[in-house]
Amino acid sequence: MENRDLKMAEKIAACVADKGGRTFLVGGYVRDLLMGKHSKDIDIEIHGVQPKELENILDGLGSRTEMGASFGVYGLRGYDIDIAMPRQEEATGRGHKDFKIYVDPFLGTYKAAMRRDFTINAMMQDVLTGEVIDHFGGQEDLKKGVLRHVNPHTFAEDPLRVLRAAQFAARFSFSIAPETIELSRTMDLTTLAHERVMSELEKALLKAAHPSIFFEQMHKMNQLDDWFLHLTQLIGVKQPKKYHPEGDVWNHTMQVLDSAALLRSKAENPLGFMLTAVVHDFGKIISTTEENGEIHSYGHAKKGDPLVKEFLERITNETKLIRYVRNLASLHMRPYELAREQAGKKATNQMFDSATVPSDLILFSTADQMGKGKGQVIPEYEDFLKERLDWYQYTMAQPCVMGADLIKAGLKPGPKFSEILAYSHDLHLSNVPKDEALAQTLSFAQRLV
Repeated sequence: MENRDLKMAEKIAACVADKGGRTFLVGGYVRDLLMGKHSKDIDIEIHGVQPKELENILDGLGSRTEMGASFGVYGLRGYDIDIAMPRQEEATGRGHKDFKIYVDPFLGTYKAAMRRDFTINAMMQDVLTGEVIDHFGGQEDLKKGVLRHVNPHTFAEDPLRVLRAAQFAARFSFSIAPETIELSRTMDLTTLAHERVMSELEKALLKAAHPSIFFEQMHKMNQLDDWFLHLTQLIGVKQPKKYHPEGDVWNHTMQVLDSAALLRSKAENPLGFMLTAVVHDFGKIISTTEENGEIHSYGHAKKGDPLVKEFLERITNETKLIRYVRNLASLHMRPYELAREQAGKKATNQMFDSATVPSDLILFSTADQMGKGKGQVIPEYEDFLKERLDWYQYTMAQPCVMGADLIKAGLKPGPKFSEILAYSHDLHLSNVPKDEALAQTLSFAQRLV
């Protein structure tokens, strides 16, 4: 599809050139091209023709869509191309929509590029000639691996750019220029909509090899507290060195994040899996005690649930995602505990039955172990858990007592019916054959009445 889109971009550029204008590839596409990375997003900017002329050109090439005609942004149906005209923006308030936008086809490449966030995103490439226009040293910053803002005034107008700096730093393993860090420290992130915050966080969690860099850079810019306060609170929370040679809970969480990134492609819910890495030890904030030189965080997986819920509900409205993360975080200690004890099959069946995604629970327990110092994954435990997951799946595939079976046997639905069903389900987890389980359940129901 990208090839087809590029060919259409060339057709547009040829028509624009016939009218005396120029067409440039802009933004992330040029950056990724120069980094040798594949990019699906094709953005072009049309200089030197009036909006009406551009609209006529697009109408002649296909079915024009108006993605924002009032501020000079168009598309063509069936093509994944954003087609824009040069524009200037002026902040009129603190919200991300509080801007006046002025379209100016003759603004020039320098002023057009000045509105970009970072030098590496401010480069342009002529679609027809391949010439790269780089007014702000983006190519040099790419070589050095540095994120540097283009213009302090326009950068400061949108606080999301602080999160974008951290996100790009994580994705590309870049450093952030000292002057950009200093500027970012002065910016207010409280006005941001949670959807925009979540969008940048999601990119860091799913695209970065080392997502810990996102939070480390946010901390460096003094910008963790507004949206990620509980992470700040992990700093300095002690852990027993015997089990956690990596240091405090912050260090552990950062290492678990990077370990989880190695495994996320195997997870059924990659975003939820990575968010669990962020929040899994929040309970240590409120449960950690030190007595006689011994550090304990008893019950931290369960105790942290209110903090996990608060954190997640601040950044997303997706109830299914929240439910997944809360479930995985609250259970994350159980797999290795049961493996260490060589627990019985009923215990592991109960654990997997309480997990939203049992396979992800095992996977996350592995990431958690990898985040301890040099990593303490125990192959015997991994094998034990995988064998027990197979057993759980076999157990659940066996015939079991259903509500219809109980009604057929003479029971009537009532206040105690759910308790009776829970009893029969417990027998199923114990791998009791259906006929025997039905008899035991009916006996239990009689005693209950």
